[in-house]
Amino acid sequence: MYKRIIRPLLFCLNPEEAHHLTFNLIKVLFKIPGVKFIFKSVFSINDQLFEKELMGIKFPNPIGLAAGFDKDAKLFDELSAFGFGFIEIGTLTPVSQNGNPKPRMFRLPLDNGLINRMGFNNGGVDLAVNRLENRSKKIIIGGNIGKNKNTPNESAINDYEICFMQLFPVVDYFVVNVSSPNTPGLRALQEKEPLTKLLHQLQLINHKMEHPKPILLKIAPDLTNEQLDEIVEIVQAEKLDGIIATNTTISREGLLTDPLIISEMGGLSGLPVKDRSTYVIRYLREKAGKKLVIIGVGGVFTAADAKEKLAAGADLLQVYTGFIYEGPCMVKRILKGLK
Repeated sequence: MYKRIIRPLLFCLNPEEAHHLTFNLIKVLFKIPGVKFIFKSVFSINDQLFEKELMGIKFPNPIGLAAGFDKDAKLFDELSAFGFGFIEIGTLTPVSQNGNPKPRMFRLPLDNGLINRMGFNNGGVDLAVNRLENRSKKIIIGGNIGKNKNTPNESAINDYEICFMQLFPVVDYFVVNVSSPNTPGLRALQEKEPLTKLLHQLQLINHKMEHPKPILLKIAPDLTNEQLDEIVEIVQAEKLDGIIATNTTISREGLLTDPLIISEMGGLSGLPVKDRSTYVIRYLREKAGKKLVIIGVGGVFTAADAKEKLAAGADLLQVYTGFIYEGPCMVKRILKGLK
């Protein structure tokens, strides 16, 4: 039903308009008594077989919703009814910002992909914290943090600190995002010196807390092997818990979609990034060994895609573009395939 009727209707709209419409419809629908229970019974699988304990957190299943879908923590409770084992909110910045000018998201249906240059549009960390304060502890929430566009890289640590401190009481783990291609200069923070300083400072704060929380680093798929070696070295030296591999790519290799759309600036996600993200996962696992947690993201649409990334070394998986193309039954289908 989703692919035959609902998706074609949504794809008649601008991607951002379709996103907001869907959010509003879900919000209204879930206000009806009993709807959440029905959705959970239809779309979720509760089976101890899928449980994984990593970083001191018990995940009900390994399929999570990637950051970017529910940036401002507006719909995490409702989205949990679609079977996700965990939900990552953000990327959040200290101060609200509009992001880049519209249009800034483009579908590539022939390639099962998306190009976006959203630019960390969000309402600021404080609003998200307010929404998360009374959340159910049964839902695993990750907090993806970044810097404001107008904050120079020399002062970026301050932005990450603010987000970290504000979110600390209301999330289960953190993700440091230095890999989005849509904030000018952000990827420069993946270089050895600035990245080491940033992660070191966050860990100093983290370990002053009574109960430190897991911190992961989200990296780009466009890094060279030498850069990946440095990433592993830094992550291990700073005793981070893991890496999320990968963010969107700036590559446009092998695409079938109209060249006018392909030429749009921004990060490419979906099936076109699948093979590269799987390669990065495999490389990281070989270099880092078994202790480092790897969350694989990029081109997960089916159970076969999930198996491929898990076989490459991923401990957990996240979806975003696949959820848009495959619809609400996606997580259940993947878990059935994994079983």
